[in-house]
Amino acid sequence: MPTQQSVPAVVVMHGDETGEELLAAALRVLQPEVIRQSLQFVDYDLSLKSRQASQNQVVRQAAEAACKTGLALKAATITPEIAGDVGSPNAILREELGAAVILRTGRRIPKILPIGGVYAPITIVRMAVDDAYGAKEWREPTETGDEIAWRTAKISRSICRTVAEFTFAHAKRTGAKVFGGPKFTVSATYEGMFKEELDAAAQRYPEVAYQPLLIDATFALLLQNSGEALVIPALNRDGDLLSDMVLQMYGSIAGSESLVLGFDPTTLQVKTVMAEAPHGTAPALFGKDIANPMAMILAGAALLTYVGTPACDRASRSIYESVFEAIYEGTATPDLGGQMSTTDFTDEVIRKVKTKLEVWSTLEAG
Repeated sequence: MPTQQSVPAVVVMHGDETGEELLAAALRVLQPEVIRQSLQFVDYDLSLKSRQASQNQVVRQAAEAACKTGLALKAATITPEIAGDVGSPNAILREELGAAVILRTGRRIPKILPIGGVYAPITIVRMAVDDAYGAKEWREPTETGDEIAWRTAKISRSICRTVAEFTFAHAKRTGAKVFGGPKFTVSATYEGMFKEELDAAAQRYPEVAYQPLLIDATFALLLQNSGEALVIPALNRDGDLLSDMVLQMYGSIAGSESLVLGFDPTTLQVKTVMAEAPHGTAPALFGKDIANPMAMILAGAALLTYVGTPACDRASRSIYESVFEAIYEGTATPDLGGQMSTTDFTDEVIRKVKTKLEVWSTLEAG
């Protein structure tokens, strides 16, 4: 966890196109006159142009700064399609931050009809490194004129243990059931390692309900789930697929924040947090002031909970409540059936946050 200080420092990783516009909206909500808490923003330009000019050195500098502060807020960035270009900054950031978990929670959005009748929250605890991402790949011709593609992927027991421990701790904290798992019957050595650590964590948390399932059964049964809160641990590739599907089940991928979590290897406690929106730069919406800033604003709210002060905890709650109240009242952007612009929606959230914090302060004073 970040160390407490008089003015918490947040590394702000600027991005591209609509990603940068939505980051600006989130930063408006995090101003001291809104949340009654001062934050020090340390800015790094992670736009494609800046990454190309520095050959990704700016990404490493931002990650180093985030490791010192423990807190980062990142905008969506462009990943160039040209081979040999700077690529996505995400892999570098996750490695440099010592990330083990990407945390995303699908939750009901007021007045938005979910798919499959889902009601309770579903959280995906995705392995942030290893597996299919970063694996060595190559192709070889055969004597028959065919071609074979190879991939050498890996996972480590230490990362599996960290993900498993966090999964059960999070389920205990939120009153949820641990549900699902890897395809350990087909891959007893590789995916079986993850299953072993999940089973071991289940022994350490006997009070947490645990329903291990193969990944294909997990996907299938999700569409039958309705009223039970779930926490689903997943390998990197499986978690990537699950996250996008689960968020869409609730109506929009813009309805939830995404947290990249780095851990102390000894205590397995959260050490660094990088909060972001789970979606990309949405180039078709760039400059139109109609993109939904909900996920990016919630990312800022989630980050506040890791500062570790009562004032930030209160500010975080006020932002969460304000966002969902605004949606309930019909103050929504076009993707959720409303007519509000990005700016207008953010203005309404700011108004509600200020009101809540003033009312709560008055009641406490009385």
